[in-house]
Amino acid sequence: MTGTSSDRRTRITVWVALAANLLIAAAKAVGGLVAHSPALLSEAAHSVADTLNEVFLLAALRRSRRPADREHPFGYGKERFFWSLLAAVGIFVMGGCFSFFQGYEALRSGAEETTRGYVTGLVVLALAFLFEGASLLRAVHQVRKEGCFSREKLKDPALRTVVAEDGTAVLGVTLAMIGMALHMVTGQVAYEASASLAIGALLVYVAYRLGREAREQLIGQAADPGQSDRIKELLAVQPEIDSVESLLTMQMGPDATLVAARVDLVPGMDSEEVEEAAVRIKGEIARLAPEAAGRIYLDVTDAAMHAAERRRGRAAESPAATGERGGA
Repeated sequence: MTGTSSDRRTRITVWVALAANLLIAAAKAVGGLVAHSPALLSEAAHSVADTLNEVFLLAALRRSRRPADREHPFGYGKERFFWSLLAAVGIFVMGGCFSFFQGYEALRSGAEETTRGYVTGLVVLALAFLFEGASLLRAVHQVRKEGCFSREKLKDPALRTVVAEDGTAVLGVTLAMIGMALHMVTGQVAYEASASLAIGALLVYVAYRLGREAREQLIGQAADPGQSDRIKELLAVQPEIDSVESLLTMQMGPDATLVAARVDLVPGMDSEEVEEAAVRIKGEIARLAPEAAGRIYLDVTDAAMHAAERRRGRAAESPAATGERGGA
């Protein structure tokens, strides 16, 4: 699947999540204010955070597709990692911290809490569960269709964030419903306060995981080990290559990878043969890893010359050589 087609699907998924979260946030806020429910207000803050995060992700999808220029010769693919990090911060501050605050306030003023309007609140949460579930199914369907359900393959931070947000939203709504129902049955606000605190803990954990992933990609995360191993195996079987000295990879975006390899060529090749071999090998790598096309760099050296350099280096570091220099 091409990057453009994948982006189009991801954009639709984000728009679906944005529409669902916008409607749900408004319904939860109204229901929470009417029912004076801390759990429902926590979920309203959660949905507001998710709504703003979808805006961040849409900006990431648009900005990351800008072509490379003089200031950014490798393109703007890492924009997605930056906006994903902002989304994680939004989940932590607007969702997690507010939920903790609501839970604390409910415990502190529990005697004043009532369950008036809770039936309406539960209806709102039931509808939210359906909408959030539909959005989650849409995101999971795209992930499965693209065959990228493992952590190593789910490179698109926008899609990863939507899946995490929707999954957390479904679980958060479930916790809020349980807390409100137990409050209605027992008259104890502690159940609902506990639900708010649990929602806060859940959001903080999800924010931490998303933030950690974005950080790793921003500072230069390598391609997944399987892809690196396949590239190294491809280089090792090339007839012109005597040995692969090093292979470095880095994710430049969800569908862009940089590959840099240092290889020793077999002895006796002239400059024209070296150039032809380099072009052919780059083409082989690009066919194996299309996301690396245009970002493949080979540092080629002659195997005999490299071996001689290593021998000279070992000789210079030997105790005998050191003693001779000292004696001189």
